[in-house]
Amino acid sequence: MILVCKYRKKLLQGDLNDFIKSVIDEIATQSSFIIIAMESDIDHLHLMVQYIPRMSISSIISRIKQITTYRVWRDKRFIPLLQKHFWKEKTFWTDGFFVCSIGQANPETIKAYIENQG
Repeated sequence: MILVCKYRKKLLQGDLNDFIKSVIDEIATQSSFIIIAMESDIDHLHLMVQYIPRMSISSIISRIKQITTYRVWRDKRFIPLLQKHFWKEKTFWTDGFFVCSIGQANPETIKAYIENQG
């Protein structure tokens, strides 16, 4: 799956990037999905996840987006940076996302691709 920063802002760097990844790790631990690979470029995040088929991928993505946005705006370290980019509303991610299943592709190839982002 790919999640993109709102307006393609180049925010996934340094402490903010590390914070977002740690929050997503927490979400996965508390939920019923496993992160196989996760890496970011400066304006988007690639994730390879494994989840139970009875869960919907859109609910996983909604959970990730909602919680990371809430937590990043709650952390005082990031507020000045976020207010500089998003002065109208407390947002972080675009409304959309990209998802595809691995199907018959080699999972190790996909994992290597994700890990080589950024």
